[in-house]
Amino acid sequence: MKKIIIAVAVLCAGFAAQAQDKENATAFANDIKQKGVQVFDVRTAAEYKTGHLPNALQADFTQKPEFYERAKYLDKQKPVYVYCLGGGRSAGAAKWMRENGFTKVVELEGGINAWKQSGLPVEDVAVKAAQLTMDDYNQQVKVKGWVLTDVGAAWCPPCRQMEPVLKDLLAKRKDVKLVKVDGGNDTDVMKAINAKELPTFIVYKDGVEQARLTGVTSKDNLEAMLK
Repeated sequence: MKKIIIAVAVLCAGFAAQAQDKENATAFANDIKQKGVQVFDVRTAAEYKTGHLPNALQADFTQKPEFYERAKYLDKQKPVYVYCLGGGRSAGAAKWMRENGFTKVVELEGGINAWKQSGLPVEDVAVKAAQLTMDDYNQQVKVKGWVLTDVGAAWCPPCRQMEPVLKDLLAKRKDVKLVKVDGGNDTDVMKAINAKELPTFIVYKDGVEQARLTGVTSKDNLEAMLK
C-alpha cells in the first residue's frame, strides 16, 4: 500500500509539474513582459509573417536542422516561452529543449490561436516594405572604401546574438559602411549574392567582394576580413 501511495504521489507531482509548464494566453502575455524572457515561435517563416508575438524569435520545428541550429543560440539559463499555431509543435519543441538542458520552458496553451481568441494583439509583418533591388544594393556596396553587408533578421536567434558584436565593431571602425539586407524580405538580393544562411557577412573593398562569413562569429574574425 505504501508503495502505491508513493507511486501515486510521484505521478501527481509529474502532472503538476507538467501543468506548470503550460500557461493560458493571459498568463503567457503577462509573463513574456518580464526582463530576460525569450519568446520562441516554432512555426514556419510564412506563418510567422502572418502575425507573431512581441519580440518573438523564430525557428521552424518541422525543419530540424534549422531548429537545432537556431535553438542553440538561445540562453538555456533564461526562461523560454514557446508557441506555435495550436500547441502541437510547441509541445514537441519544448520537450526537446527540456531534454537538452533548458532550465525553464513554458508553452502557450492552445498556441497563437488561443492568443487571438483571447483578444490579444499580434505584431503583423505581412505588409512589408518593397524588396531591396540589386540596383539599390549595388549602389550601396560598389563605392570607394570598406563595406560590410549584414544579411540577417530581427527574428533570427544567431542574428540577434551578433547585434552587439557588430555594434562594437562599427564603433571601432568608423571607416566601414554597413549595408543591411533583410533576410525575411530581400529574397531576390539574397539569391543574387548567394546568401543562403542567416546571418551572412560579406566584406567589400572598393566595390569588390573580399571575404564572407556565415553564422555567429567573433569581432576579431570580422576585423580580420577588413584588412
